[in-house]
Amino acid sequence: MQFNDIKSIVFDCDGVVLNSNKLKTQAFYNAALPYGKKAAIALVSYHIKNGGISRNHKFEYFLANIATSTINGPNINDLINTYATEVANGLLQCEISSCLMSLREKTPDTKWFIVSGGAEDELRKVFSNRSIKDMFDGGIYGSPKTKDQILNSLKKENQLKFPALFLGDSRYDYEAAQRANLDFTFVCEWTEFKDWRSFCQRMKIPHIGSLCDLL
Repeated sequence: MQFNDIKSIVFDCDGVVLNSNKLKTQAFYNAALPYGKKAAIALVSYHIKNGGISRNHKFEYFLANIATSTINGPNINDLINTYATEVANGLLQCEISSCLMSLREKTPDTKWFIVSGGAEDELRKVFSNRSIKDMFDGGIYGSPKTKDQILNSLKKENQLKFPALFLGDSRYDYEAAQRANLDFTFVCEWTEFKDWRSFCQRMKIPHIGSLCDLL
């Protein structure tokens, strides 16, 4: 498939459009720290291994499987609120892909979507405040729905036009794209997936450094 033939592009947000992976990892650590450094580090490890999954799921897993019952720490709502506050501030300041505007100009007839594990309402506010919301004419979508659920809905509603390309930086992005029958390209510059190179080689996944490589 030629890039010029693509009718829809689905972008993951963190690590693809925004350089926000590290700030979210730090926010998970800080939120979990009342349960101790060991627990916070364990949550970070789980978060990185499960990129693209919602914060709600990760904190539920944390409380059920990592947090020690001997510590009377924050409940799930407090954990999520602490995390969300830190992330919301960080997303307003983190780096945006320098080639986003040029890529939009190169693909005027291509429908753009954001499909993220981040909170949908949060993403829409951030993209609006940073004046990039209108680029994504297909819509900005996130949790509480999973990426699989979002892609399925877009297909059923005939919003997603094919051929379609998913640009992501995690194993889950690739798997969700496969289940939805989307082509996939791995974006590696900001990823926290340590074994991305061997994974892409094993699965024969094309990869690029950043969105600039598509120009």
